[in-house]
Amino acid sequence: MNVFQLIYSDYKKYKKYGSNFLSILFLTQGFWASMQYRIANFIFRNVNLPVLRQLLLVLCLIWQKLIELSTGISIPASVQIGHSLYIGHFGNIIINANSSIGNNCNISQGVTIGVSGRNSKRGVPIIGDNVYLGVNAVIIGKIKVEDNVLIAANSLIIKDVEMNSVMMGVPAVKISDNGSIGYV
Repeated sequence: MNVFQLIYSDYKKYKKYGSNFLSILFLTQGFWASMQYRIANFIFRNVNLPVLRQLLLVLCLIWQKLIELSTGISIPASVQIGHSLYIGHFGNIIINANSSIGNNCNISQGVTIGVSGRNSKRGVPIIGDNVYLGVNAVIIGKIKVEDNVLIAANSLIIKDVEMNSVMMGVPAVKISDNGSIGYV
């Protein structure tokens, strides 16, 4: 998908939850952050002329910091995120620059996706498709969260998560096989 298709897929996801064009564009901080990320990621991955690349990336970094200050959402240009991203509410969302997030994922406020671990276990998460990350969820370390997973509010994920799992707790444990159906 090109950058415009990715932005449009994010827009359609917001539209699915009942917003209209003007409110999504002007009043939805999650959409601002995802749109800024899409443009910065396009430049990060596709612009190869050294001077132009550096200039555009500096401008994108300034734009990212403005979005981060106004919304509390930090999505670096180097993150890999699939289509149809939905950020439900603004505030304190931190995504590590080396993280990977699949298609059609929902991220709630207060979510942290970050680096953790020691030696060969040190790293960042890989998050699959159709994953719902609940309020204040923390997903850290060199782990894999498979497809169709629901991570409940205030949960700490530090180990791999099987497909279709519902995870809850600190540290999180599997409480169901119902997955994220109906949440994303």
